[in-house]
Amino acid sequence: MTDFAELWTAHRYVVRDVAYRVLGSVADAEDVTQETYVRLLARGDEPLDDPRAWLITVASRLSIDRLRAHEHSRRAYVGPWLPEPIVTDERTLPEDRVTLDDSVRMALLVVLEQLSPAERTAFLLHDVFDLDFGRVAEILGVSPASARQSASRARRRITAQGEARYTVEPAVARRLSERFAAAATDGDLDGLVTALAADARGHFDSGGIFPDAPTGVTVGAELVARQLIANVGGMGLAFEVAEVNAEPGIIARRRGRIVSVLALEFAGDRISVIHGIGNPAKLAHLR
Repeated sequence: MTDFAELWTAHRYVVRDVAYRVLGSVADAEDVTQETYVRLLARGDEPLDDPRAWLITVASRLSIDRLRAHEHSRRAYVGPWLPEPIVTDERTLPEDRVTLDDSVRMALLVVLEQLSPAERTAFLLHDVFDLDFGRVAEILGVSPASARQSASRARRRITAQGEARYTVEPAVARRLSERFAAAATDGDLDGLVTALAADARGHFDSGGIFPDAPTGVTVGAELVARQLIANVGGMGLAFEVAEVNAEPGIIARRRGRIVSVLALEFAGDRISVIHGIGNPAKLAHLR
């Protein structure tokens, strides 16, 4: 039992990390983590040659099954479907943290949502979690050549979307986020516009709960700023900077409760993209 406990303690984080990146859902990732634990427990004392690879294999298969089961509901979703955000601060317990690195950025996760389950899983397992294509092929139920092609197609899509790393220093990104948060709290249209790139894009995931929320992408600094004020003006929200998916972002609170999260992308010295998540179901894990 000691060996079992040590094995799970050593590797349970990678199980949750895989599941979140494949599914884009904290809640589903937690469910997959629990299911993987049950599968491990069911093995009893049967030894594992490579515990990490075995756990990733189980978590990946469970995640793919869940992803495919949700395909219809995602297609029927009202407005853009954005991943559930990860917000971290000094109050976040270590055991509650998904490992934060370049692969958890909202910009990348949004592109992964556009890929097939095989493409996104092949890319993640090989390029992020360092599994060889033989193991990836086994997980996907395809040949190694097919798994390699799926990962290659994913890379091309990611590159075509221009999903690069920071184009500004983190300190600059944080200052921009602070300016934007202050302007949003004050309802300062000019302040919002000056923090945004001229061709800034904004999209908001409310799941159809907020009837006035746009269901498409809003383009242009003034339009994005006006849309934000129109949606939240008079609601008494306080905006503050937080780490959102490993980058500076913004959370909006009402009476201390998080009601919206803005994941940001930056270009030069401006905010270029706002990924707004306001569907309460996608924020439940933050409460």
